[in-house]
Amino acid sequence: MNLEQGAQRANPLTRIIDAALQRDGGWLPFDRFMALALYAPGLGYYANASRKFGRMPSSGSDFVTAPELTPLFGRALAVQVAEALEKTGTGEVWEFGAGSGALALQLLDALGERVVRYRIVDLSGTLRERQQQTLARHAAKVEWLSELPESMNGVVVGNEVLDAMPVQLLARSGGRWFERGVVAHGDGFAWSDRPTELRPPVEIEGEHDYLTEIHPQAEAFIATLADRLGRGAAFFFDYGFPESEYYHPQRHMGTVMCHRGHQADGDPLSDVGEKDITAHVNFTGIALAGQNAGLEVLGYCNQARFLLNAGILPMMEEASLAERSMAARLVHEHEMGELFKVVGFAAGEAWDAIGFTQGDRSHTL
Repeated sequence: MNLEQGAQRANPLTRIIDAALQRDGGWLPFDRFMALALYAPGLGYYANASRKFGRMPSSGSDFVTAPELTPLFGRALAVQVAEALEKTGTGEVWEFGAGSGALALQLLDALGERVVRYRIVDLSGTLRERQQQTLARHAAKVEWLSELPESMNGVVVGNEVLDAMPVQLLARSGGRWFERGVVAHGDGFAWSDRPTELRPPVEIEGEHDYLTEIHPQAEAFIATLADRLGRGAAFFFDYGFPESEYYHPQRHMGTVMCHRGHQADGDPLSDVGEKDITAHVNFTGIALAGQNAGLEVLGYCNQARFLLNAGILPMMEEASLAERSMAARLVHEHEMGELFKVVGFAAGEAWDAIGFTQGDRSHTL
């Protein structure tokens, strides 16, 4: 495609991607395409004004996260955060990718005076506006940043943050490995593979064709966080697997998925900027990135066990029937309870964190 043809493509985000393609000889690795599709200023999915978070499609939202389902998620997490604040001798909470602000509100309500300052690191200006409305009564304690500071202390939380970090795609075809990228095609985009020396972190048994992801950006984020977190802890919730499951020979179609209107589809090249693009998390890679950068792994388990350890059952018993029904989705094996995992880190001396007292699976990483 030449520049004149690119200029004729009507979608402003498409034109930004076209310009990147032009600069790179007509081919973009998928991680750079995903970064533009999600985060291009004002136009990418997380930078535009669409609603995104909500329980039902009728709200105009695209997907629901645990804090949107029920405030009991934040109340249970607050038990772990309170312990971490005490053990690390800190008074600040840092949240990455705070979405609608629902989790921040739940944590601030539950933790009260134990939190001196709540800092939100979020790239999205439109989401920041929504967060400010949600957190109006805690405005004196909340501060927003657009990037990671050079140094920090406190307890870090991230719910469904790692899955939205751009991934590189690797495809094995005919016994050879390729990096899968994106080219312009007609009014949209198409896949294009190039030979690569990149490989998954483990050998994929068999000779069948295979598609998967590697996660250098998420792992670099954890390493950077470790470098800048002086005293504190960090807890990340997301869907994913340990390395042995992530790169299982039978998982040959990869995990990249899109979400819009509470429906999932597997085509990130269509309707760019209008839907979420995610990939499952390789928790082994995340844990190793933290360890190699000096963090201690506090634990790794599924979301159900973490929330049960933190006392969500007594909270459910005191809640309304409707609230109990929503909270049950957080812990049921066939809902979010098993698919979602939690990994915890300590900057400084580790302790037996309450969220991992039973059901810790660190040995599987």
